[in-house]
Parts: sequence; structure tokens; C-alpha cells
Amino acid sequence: MSEIAEPQKEMNPSLQEATVSPWKEAWKSFVKNKIALAGFCIVLFFVILAIAAPAIAPQGINEQDLSKRLQAPSSENWLGTDDFGRDILSRIIHGARISLTVGFFAVIGSAVVGSLLGIVAGYYGRWVDTIISRIFDIMLAFPSILLAIAVVAALGPSLRNALIAIAIINIPNFGRLIRSRVLSVKQEEYVMAAKAIGMKDSRILFSHVLPNSMAPIIVQGTLAIATAIIEAAALGFLGLGAQAPTPEWGKMLADARMFMLQAPWTMIFPGLAIMLTVLGFNLMGDGLRDALDPKMKN
Repeated sequence: MSEIAEPQKEMNPSLQEATVSPWKEAWKSFVKNKIALAGFCIVLFFVILAIAAPAIAPQGINEQDLSKRLQAPSSENWLGTDDFGRDILSRIIHGARISLTVGFFAVIGSAVVGSLLGIVAGYYGRWVDTIISRIFDIMLAFPSILLAIAVVAALGPSLRNALIAIAIINIPNFGRLIRSRVLSVKQEEYVMAAKAIGMKDSRILFSHVLPNSMAPIIVQGTLAIATAIIEAAALGFLGLGAQAPTPEWGKMLADARMFMLQAPWTMIFPGLAIMLTVLGFNLMGDGLRDALDPKMKN
């Protein structure tokens, strides 16, 4: 009996390794990707700036001093001042809070609505799928920024309405992604077994289908935040998003375009903030895609 027990003890470590959570495996794969980890660090840096903005910012965002108007970067104002003598560094730090808030909440809204519509379309099919898919096709027929401009024009220019517009235009992206995933998942044996024992559709959708569709949602959501930040900046630049004196990065670029040659730092630093934030989310999204997609693993 002891000879039989020994091999069983030796098998336990391998069995434990086989039962490691796929999310833990994905995290280990993500951490090994240095480029993705660099993107994560960039995102984390801007998130910390956004959270601690009131404590970190050296000056108030609306403190004006016309005697310091359009001053170049110096020891007193590290990134220089704008046309009202306001500290650009302080406004960029507070702008991180605005841009990230718009990006996160717009993507959360579009992911929730788009995923629900995609799940319903993919699971039930037939005329339900046809109607929802045609709605997605109509929305995708318009360039995203033009559709966002149309929504903001209808609701009125403001940061809140810009957030709503960005959420609306991203719904089809999540909807079509989840629909295609559900079409594959609902053919799996565990879903068919749940149907066979009489489990309710709502329980099947939220207990089996949705959890097994989370990986593409996470990847798409990370990449969509980068797109949402650019779209929010574009609407702010056009005067349809954040309104003065809100320190939103796109609005800062719009206010600085008159002084591009006289004081180029007023445009360079907000532009760099947008570029670095978007780069961070894109690198992190690519790393999550490689970690969560089994086809990308060696």
C-alpha cells in the first residue's frame, strides 16, 4: 500500500499546477511582457496624478497672474504658464483627472450596454439578432467622431454630454465583439447541459456565458479607454466638450493654438500628456490581449 501511496503524493504538485487559475496564468504572462508592463506603469502614473491632483498640483488651476503671462518653463513654473498666467503643470495634473474620468466612465457605460445587447443578440438569434445587428451596422456606418459631434450638438456642449456621446459611439464595438463570442460559447457542452436540466436563460447568460466572455471585454475596454481619451480631447478642442476654465487637455490645446509660435510649450505639454496616456493604455491593452488570448501563447 505504501508503494501505491508514494506515486500519488508525487502527482499532487502537478495536479495543483494543472488547476492554477487561468487569470493567475494571464497575470504571470502579462508581467513577463516588459512592453505591457511599461504601459501599465505609465497608466498607473497618470492614475496617481489624477487621484492626488489637489495635493500634488503646485498651484490652483484657475490662479491667474497676468504679469507671468506666457512665461517659458522655469524653476517656479516647471512647464511654463498660459495666456492668463496660469501654471500649466497644475492644469495638466488636474486635467488627468478629467480625461481619465471621461475615459473610464464612457467605456464602462458602453461596455455594459453593448455587452448586454451583444449577449441577447448572440444567444437568442433570429429576429432579435437581426434588429440589434442592424442598429450596430447603422451606427458603425458613421465615422465615430462625426457621430459624437452630432450627439453633443443635439444635447448641448458640455463635458457630461461629451461623456455620453463617447459612450454611445462605442456601444457597437462591444456589442459585435460579445455577440461573436456568445455565438461560440453557446455551442459549448456546459451551456447545452444547463439548457437540458431546465436552467433559466437569465442564469445561463450571467452564470456561464458572460463570465466566459470577460477576456475580450477587458482587452477591448482597455483599448477603448485610449480611444475615449482622444475623442474627449477632440470634442474639447472643437469647443463641444469641456468648457472654459476647465483644465481639460483638448481644451488646453484649443486655447493654446493662438500662441503656438510665440509660446509652443502651451501646446507641447498638454499634447504630450494625451500622447503618453493613450500610449500607456494601448501598450497595456496589447499585453492583456497576448496574455488572455490562448492563441497568442507559445
